[in-house]
Amino acid sequence: MYFEISRKELLPPLKMIIGVVEQRQTLPILANTLVKVKDNRLYLTATDAEVEVDCNLLLESNINTDNDGETTLPARKFFDICKSLSDTTTIQVTIEDTQATIKSGKSKFKLQTLPAIDFPDRPKLQEQASFTISQGNLKKLFYKSSFCMGVNDVRYYLNGLLLEIIDGKISLIGTDGHRMAVSQLDFTTETSAKLIIPRKAVLELSKLLIDSDDEIKISFDDNHISFKLNESLEISSKLIDGAFPDWQNAIPAEPDKIIITEASILKQALTRAAILSNEKYKGVRLALTNNQLNISAKNAYQEEAEEIIEVEYTGDDLEIGFNGTYLLDAINVVSTNMVQIALSDGNNSCLITEENNNDSQFIVMPMRL
Repeated sequence: MYFEISRKELLPPLKMIIGVVEQRQTLPILANTLVKVKDNRLYLTATDAEVEVDCNLLLESNINTDNDGETTLPARKFFDICKSLSDTTTIQVTIEDTQATIKSGKSKFKLQTLPAIDFPDRPKLQEQASFTISQGNLKKLFYKSSFCMGVNDVRYYLNGLLLEIIDGKISLIGTDGHRMAVSQLDFTTETSAKLIIPRKAVLELSKLLIDSDDEIKISFDDNHISFKLNESLEISSKLIDGAFPDWQNAIPAEPDKIIITEASILKQALTRAAILSNEKYKGVRLALTNNQLNISAKNAYQEEAEEIIEVEYTGDDLEIGFNGTYLLDAINVVSTNMVQIALSDGNNSCLITEENNNDSQFIVMPMRL
């Protein structure tokens, strides 16, 4: 097996697949990337047995079909070698028995291979339904919801995003049990869906999406989902089998205490106050009076911070505590100049929304300080 390709063409697809490869693998083959040459194309595949990324690209100089074949190379080493070479070089790869020789100019490397037959088969998706959406819209939906996903939560169904298509809307919902993000768009399709996409698939796909009107095809069955960005790039994943919480009932119903303020001013005040908050719980106290918001924090060393900002608020005085990091995470993804925070009392969650836009909703539970 042999192929040659410019470093400039090879590096981008290697960057796309390397994120799926885990540094510490229980199976040695999962640290490798499947490399296949067939019909003048180079195919690269990486997987962790749950999520898989497939790339392919044209080999203009590989005319001889006698050079076709497949093997697996140590993914991280192969990527690091290619990344370290000069941008203008041509990379030549020769596979003989269990060894790969990589040459570029006066540089030469030898890597041990593992048989391609040992590489895990891709998830077997029996397409039951599919739809298309622009990459830009999907990227925005991910951006405004994925930060609330659980991380290694024992409630495994929280370690991902719920994708729901119903009533002319596509919604992506993430929650870790303490906060929730709902991101929606008007969406016309005959397909209905309620799927939990694993955290790793969401994060890897977010890296690949671009802000464009180019469409991505999403196909799924009961157990798997596939995202085909174009003819040369596809990411597929197992779905999380579980019952996602009833997210609609978690949205505060008709909170009557409404704060409206500039997102940038609130963000700066929270950032400064959080410096002296408890290192573990990051608690900040919000005290509301007529057209004024007092943000305070203190820690176990008796250190304190206080910020006062002008806001639009007319209502009863109110004090409530929150995790300051959770508030900041929500405000960071607000895309309007003004942000609205709706409260009912000191014991219930707050609802954060953008100005005149309810397609993005962020819910944060209160905490005792």
